[in-house]
Amino acid sequence: MKILVIQQKMIGDVLVSSIICNNLRRAYPNAQIDYLVYESTTPVLEGNTSIDNIILFEEKHRNSKKELLSLALDIRSKKYDILIDAYSKLESWLIALLSGAKRKISYKKKGRTFLYTDSVPFEALPKTNLGLAIERRLSLLEPLNLDIKIDPLPKLFVTNKEKQHALALFKEHRLIKDRGTLMISLLGSEPLKTYPLKYMAQIVDTIADNKDVNILFNYLPKQKEQARTIFNYCKSSTQKKIYFHLLGNDLRCFIAIMNQCDSIIGNDGGAINMAKALKKPSFTIFSPWIEKKIWATFEDGKKNQSVHLNDFKPLLLSEKTEKELKKNALSLYEEFEPDLFKYKLLSFLLKNS
Repeated sequence: MKILVIQQKMIGDVLVSSIICNNLRRAYPNAQIDYLVYESTTPVLEGNTSIDNIILFEEKHRNSKKELLSLALDIRSKKYDILIDAYSKLESWLIALLSGAKRKISYKKKGRTFLYTDSVPFEALPKTNLGLAIERRLSLLEPLNLDIKIDPLPKLFVTNKEKQHALALFKEHRLIKDRGTLMISLLGSEPLKTYPLKYMAQIVDTIADNKDVNILFNYLPKQKEQARTIFNYCKSSTQKKIYFHLLGNDLRCFIAIMNQCDSIIGNDGGAINMAKALKKPSFTIFSPWIEKKIWATFEDGKKNQSVHLNDFKPLLLSEKTEKELKKNALSLYEEFEPDLFKYKLLSFLLKNS
């Protein structure tokens, strides 16, 4: 049996959708399971034996209809028995249409059900604490009636060499051994997903004031100026606990560093999703325009917690469309003051010491 799973999106989406591959492997141990993703996301799939082949969706496939058609025809030549489309947008529709797969599974959306043999409901509300991001992916397995216990947790795999490299970095930067280490998801993937810098500095101060920990900042080299701004906003006593220059030089190195940390706090995004896959406690701050019900995964009030402006000032967001919320995200962020959830943050720190 040959199966293709499609999810050409960002790191968090690709990592979460890998649970489809993981459960397929358990149900069909001898099947060939391939995964179509963006090249930039492949580091989160390294070491995952549930995936036989990674097929790259490259920029040329997005920019050229000819290249996209070529990719679709190449996939057709592989003669897949099952295609699961977790992306379900224009590019994947063409691939599904031309795939020749006997069974094609995706979400039930108006005007595209003819492309698939099985269309599952695209649920609007979560039924469990898994969150919609997880529940929706798992729903794509339902038409197959798998005779296994479903495992909903995404997995990351860290080699011994990577673990030793992370520990060597901790030693090089002289982290204090007898206290915990906490990662800050400092900046979002874009300004509209980034908690205001002054507010984030207050969060870091609160952590430093109430927890004797080593504090690491997660940021990209191009975000160094913003990261430095946050550092400068912090109190001098907080700055002494921050190891500003301890960074991974690539995504695999970040994963290895995160694996040595005790927990993560900060902006919603790939870093949070990777930490959860490593079974690290997380405290997530959501942008006002992002739907918490989708990405607040594995919420239990203890190990995984999150906050959203809607939790505290719902009238500011009520009856507004996603487009309106996104347009006003920066001004709404200003309303999302750290004092609103300070006690919840302190509770998280206490429960995950």
